[in-house]
Amino acid sequence: MADGKEDPAVFTSTSLPSDPRLLATLTNAYLGTRLYRDVLHVNGVYNGAVGDTHRADVPSPVNVRMAVPGVDNPAEIFTLNTRTGTFSHQLRSADCTATQHIYAHHSLVHLMAFSITIRRSAPTTRPITVQLQTPFVPESQDLDLKQGPDFQGAHYVYGQTLVPEVEGGPRPTVHMLWTPVPQALTLVGEEWERCWEFLTAVAESEEEAKRSYSHGLALVATGSLLPSHICAWDTLRRGCSLELDGPLLLQQALHGCLYYLLSAIPPQGSPGFPFHGISPGGLSNGTQGEDYWGHVFWDQDTWMFPNILLFYPEAARAMLEYRIHRLEGALRNAQEQGYKGAKFPWESAATGREVCPEEIYGAQEIHVTGDVLMAFEQYYCTTQDQKLFREDGGWELVAAVAQYWCSRMVWSQEEQCYHIRGVMPPDEHHCQVDNSVYTNVVAQRSLNFAADIARDFSIPVPEEWVDCAKKIKVPFDAEKKYHPEYDGYSPGEPVKQADVVLLGFPLMHPMSPEVRRNDLEMYEPATEPDGPAMTWSMFAVGWLELKEVQRAQSQLSKCFSNITEPFKIWVENSDGSGAVNFLTGMGGFLQAVLFGYTGFRITRTSLRFDPAFPEDTNRVKVTGVSYLGSKLKFTITKEEMRIKVTECPPEPAVCPLEAVLEASGQRFPLPAGTVSLP
Repeated sequence: MADGKEDPAVFTSTSLPSDPRLLATLTNAYLGTRLYRDVLHVNGVYNGAVGDTHRADVPSPVNVRMAVPGVDNPAEIFTLNTRTGTFSHQLRSADCTATQHIYAHHSLVHLMAFSITIRRSAPTTRPITVQLQTPFVPESQDLDLKQGPDFQGAHYVYGQTLVPEVEGGPRPTVHMLWTPVPQALTLVGEEWERCWEFLTAVAESEEEAKRSYSHGLALVATGSLLPSHICAWDTLRRGCSLELDGPLLLQQALHGCLYYLLSAIPPQGSPGFPFHGISPGGLSNGTQGEDYWGHVFWDQDTWMFPNILLFYPEAARAMLEYRIHRLEGALRNAQEQGYKGAKFPWESAATGREVCPEEIYGAQEIHVTGDVLMAFEQYYCTTQDQKLFREDGGWELVAAVAQYWCSRMVWSQEEQCYHIRGVMPPDEHHCQVDNSVYTNVVAQRSLNFAADIARDFSIPVPEEWVDCAKKIKVPFDAEKKYHPEYDGYSPGEPVKQADVVLLGFPLMHPMSPEVRRNDLEMYEPATEPDGPAMTWSMFAVGWLELKEVQRAQSQLSKCFSNITEPFKIWVENSDGSGAVNFLTGMGGFLQAVLFGYTGFRITRTSLRFDPAFPEDTNRVKVTGVSYLGSKLKFTITKEEMRIKVTECPPEPAVCPLEAVLEASGQRFPLPAGTVSLP
């Protein structure tokens, strides 16, 4: 950076990690690969039946390494630049510098590309050669690839997946064009510097693959392919910024999380983009037997979605449309288990049918259905987008989920309330339990939201929804003043991951500060120290709510054991096991800052904020917060908060935005410019 300080958004190393799983990933909303990996993946393209369905491996032409012949130990620098969305490898010898840039184009999502630039270091006309090493073979274990005719200098293969997810289901065809990669590149004669560009275009139709490749070539001809990607990525990143004056490691972690998560969302200005969800390990992972086969879990709706919603409601809408388009599969899931309505699968792929390889999770971890609806509720409260619900399938999904929860409950004559029995809570160490407090509260929230939406749209509210929401059991120990995880839970019993603590956030279940504290203190020591990475973020949010900033900091610091060097790839568990490029953990970490430090809470009537952050952080600036069509910038120090409206909706709001101090009731109109609050 210009002031000589290390740029927290640029991760540089002179060597690569020994574990290839920890290499940086290069993805956009449609294509993804891991650096120097021999396969890439296409979003929504799976191969295999039901529990065996996994991301189809497509051979990757972008897996190319440079080497300088005759130079044993050239100086090497590997850089992931999260400001430009590119990875670079630089080789330096006495004669030349060779630089390779690799990227998945952010706005032209059918393109991946790399360029190699060779530049002389000394005035000589001797030829300079850089060797290119690639293991690429146009074969796949998941596709019946055939060779087609070359197109505009590119080689061409195409083929269908081998096995559909369900009998009679779709078998997508993948078409791929790529620039042939020679064994070496040579700078000759008087040439001082030269750049070579290599394109890969992938699509599910021959026409789209060829159109994308031609478009890429046209941009190469004008020297604007890489600049167009950097421009699109820069526009995205400038639209959402989370900056703080605090420890370098924390700043780096935030930049890394935003890079990997935002790489997965649809490009801006592309409504109707056929989005296929975000899996825990992202699009770069999901080969058979790896990172949950690329399936979509509650991880998307609970852990990743709130961050994306706060900055990019259009992308959040695409994530909800993923669920709407799989409603038919959810209806079938409920029917097969003997219930009404829609039950979303614990693991989802192309159809919305349950594809979890182990039956117990699909049968019992039913809280995912409420998690899906929680995302719809957050979106509605943040955008008031009635079209999604009235015209685009949202209402049908909401009503079907409410119907499912009512059919899943049974009346307890003894306790005079509704029970949900035989479930697995988020704490997967326990199964077949009755009245998981998290499951019951998220079901209650689903029913209340369904009733609210019905009232907003003047649709009669079924009495059953109101009755079930009002009378569902929410386990509570009145003596110890805490929430038992389920009926019969014994205090101190080991817990796998964040569960009951999620009642406070994101569910915002009403409780006193005393009960909130008791839940945190009860479950913090009982939770596995090496469990999934998102857990400690939620404890941090809880302690920040209670203004216990030191306790919050100690919880958040535990997350750093899940972040690997040098490219800030997260592992699911701190011992390195589980999924890698664990976007779920990144989503939780971002929420700890985005919702914890600021105190943002999305409610039915407002966007609330109540900041608190640790001693080592002096200022937090959040740019690009979206609320009811406006864009806001929050600058928070320990002395004051400044709010600025940076963008207004095209049509003036019926009720202009204003900031309200709850204690005094004082109101500050926002469109007038920057407002400062104590």
